[in-house]
Amino acid sequence: MNKQAAVTLLTLSWCVFAGVGRSNLWASTTPNGVFEDHSDVGKVLHSGSLEYDPAHGTYMVSGNGESMWSTADAFHFVWKKVSGDVSLAADISFVGKGRNTHREAVLIVRQSLDADSADAAVALYGNGLTALQYRDENGAATHEIQTGEIEANEKEAKIAEPERLHIEKRGNFVYLFRGDRSKELHYSYSGASIRVPLQGTYYVGIGVCSHDKDAVENAVFANVDLAGDLAPVGKTTLYSTLERVNVESTDRRVVYVAPERFEAPNWTHDGASLLFNRKGRIYRLPVAGGEPALIDTGFANRCNNDHGISPDQTSLAISDQSQEDNRSIVYIVPIGGGVPRRITANSPSYWHGWSPDGKTLAFVGQRNDNFDIYTIPVTGGEETRLTTAKGLDDGPEYSPDGKYIYFNSERTGHMQIWRMRADGTEQEQVTVDDWNNWFPHISPDGAWMVFLSYEADVKGHPENKDVMLRVMSMSDRKVSVLAKLFGGQGTINVPSWSPDSKDVAFVSYALVADASVGKK
Repeated sequence: MNKQAAVTLLTLSWCVFAGVGRSNLWASTTPNGVFEDHSDVGKVLHSGSLEYDPAHGTYMVSGNGESMWSTADAFHFVWKKVSGDVSLAADISFVGKGRNTHREAVLIVRQSLDADSADAAVALYGNGLTALQYRDENGAATHEIQTGEIEANEKEAKIAEPERLHIEKRGNFVYLFRGDRSKELHYSYSGASIRVPLQGTYYVGIGVCSHDKDAVENAVFANVDLAGDLAPVGKTTLYSTLERVNVESTDRRVVYVAPERFEAPNWTHDGASLLFNRKGRIYRLPVAGGEPALIDTGFANRCNNDHGISPDQTSLAISDQSQEDNRSIVYIVPIGGGVPRRITANSPSYWHGWSPDGKTLAFVGQRNDNFDIYTIPVTGGEETRLTTAKGLDDGPEYSPDGKYIYFNSERTGHMQIWRMRADGTEQEQVTVDDWNNWFPHISPDGAWMVFLSYEADVKGHPENKDVMLRVMSMSDRKVSVLAKLFGGQGTINVPSWSPDSKDVAFVSYALVADASVGKK
């Protein structure tokens, strides 16, 4: 897919909420309101129901069903069959306390009425959690991107007023938008997106799952706004989303969203914070969410996305381009901020790895028009060249035991993951496939390697591309997909494993129509 096609697919329109770009708004002229019909999906013990109140425009949906998860769903679905792109928004509130905190009220797009259909749903759970959950092909397992906050101890959330949610399908992508207390919809308010191709005609609607096979739960959907045949959009703003993904479940959680480009998260070794760069500076953000805090890096105000934390968590290596004609230089600053200490005498140099004993840095240096991998003592001094093969070598990172340095190389004409002994000997290829693979990161326990994969026709590691995070089991070298996203440059350039080796932090991106931001 070329860049223009990717941009078209990922561009979002909120104009439907401002009355612009809506070529078809279905009128509420039937007993089912804007929808065609309603029915149970999957195996249920108690039939669901719909009560539509035309005077107030509300939909009371009752639903049974054990779950909307795994490879099959069970819920009550109020639907309309559509084609093309579609948008659906509603104020959602549960009725009563409920028997299960995981009960769900959803806005959903779905390929068919089969229990195992490909789908994507914006779900409000009984515990207050909001998620974009999806099954990207028929019969596949369900995964989710979590947003919002979960009540302590999984207790029932006290939702004082309805939650306004919005699902939008454009091309092969589905997006989640949330409303704040003023009911305005924002992508920056814990937005999320996922690629779920739906072919031809498909279903859009609202639904309820009790998440308890013996119970029936109720939810009210008000101010329902359903629009189809969405018009193309014009000018867009790039949004960056800092996420974490669990290696075992592949479920994702949104940590922070902002209408700007930020990049390359590091996970602090105490598990409490994430570091990232934006606008030439380094910021710290609590893993639980909140507002980023600036780390003082002195004169180094053009930091790029090559930065990382020392094994003892006292220092931060940065690569900054504020000196020497914008050529990147490696420095070290105290982890809490301070005056940068220069490490590399030559430039450009881009940091990528600390040795486990904290005594040596691995970096990429451009010397005589060649990009190769070097090491240098943390105290500075002479650099040691480790690679000499023709073609770019990049992204060096030590294995947790310090025996190997993993890196990516295009020496075969195709970017793949390689490794070598820490002294540069025994260089061997690790991945062999049709993807362009970049930036290997080994988990702290040595069990996994995560890396970024571009399609075969992509050169370099550009931004704004359809990419995958893939993970390799180091015991048998089997590779699986961890996440599919719109990203690339800035997504995962530097080490970003959680200290317990369970999660990986990364940045995904989305293009949002300027006219849409903040519209109802």
